[in-house]
Amino acid sequence: MSKTVLITGASRGIGAAAARKFAREGWRVALNYTRSEEKALALQKELGNGALALRADVSEAAQVKQMVRQLLEEFGHLDAVVCNAGIALPLGLLQDCTDEDWHRLFAVNVDGVFHTVRAVLPHMIHRQAGRIVTLASMWGQVGGSCEVPYSAAKGAILAFTKALAQEVAPSHINVNCVAPGVIQTDMMAFADEGTLSELTEETPLGRLGQPEDVANAIYFLCQPESSFITGQVVGVNGGFVIT
Repeated sequence: MSKTVLITGASRGIGAAAARKFAREGWRVALNYTRSEEKALALQKELGNGALALRADVSEAAQVKQMVRQLLEEFGHLDAVVCNAGIALPLGLLQDCTDEDWHRLFAVNVDGVFHTVRAVLPHMIHRQAGRIVTLASMWGQVGGSCEVPYSAAKGAILAFTKALAQEVAPSHINVNCVAPGVIQTDMMAFADEGTLSELTEETPLGRLGQPEDVANAIYFLCQPESSFITGQVVGVNGGFVIT
């Protein structure tokens, strides 16, 4: 029986790379998206019959519950969930961050993980099996100047992951976090060539990360080879941050 994974924010970037990785390995993939319908449907077509695009705003609990119901109706079971959906704010000082920006950032990046995990847990606990992978950031580990809201939200994901791992371990559910560094996705669109060059120089491995680098780590955490790993944070940052 084919395994099934739900990936939130799967229409582009790290989410799309993870979807392709799981699909290549024979998994059925539920592709969550919010606004990028065209990209999500194109990816569904690319991946074939084992893929299903599901629209839901992860910041809205009711939409997430409906998405999980639809997924289980279509696929019958869920083996893993990758909480990848996230947004970032433009670089800026904390005093310039509006209430609306702060609340929206946390609604997607933190509430979205809560809503998604809460919706899938009853199924995983009933099956006494499951893998949950959250996505944080190296800035959640060490903090980033002019990225206070983003750092705070991703730091919350680290604590969420560690606490949940202990809570659900007796149900044979593994919960781990991947914390990417500088990855060349749409979120890096603000950076000019000079900035990218500086970031490359600051990275000990001498290059910026690709979405596939993160996807490979995510996939590993959903494999039998990682069955004794839970509550951990895997940094995929080329040595930029070592904790």
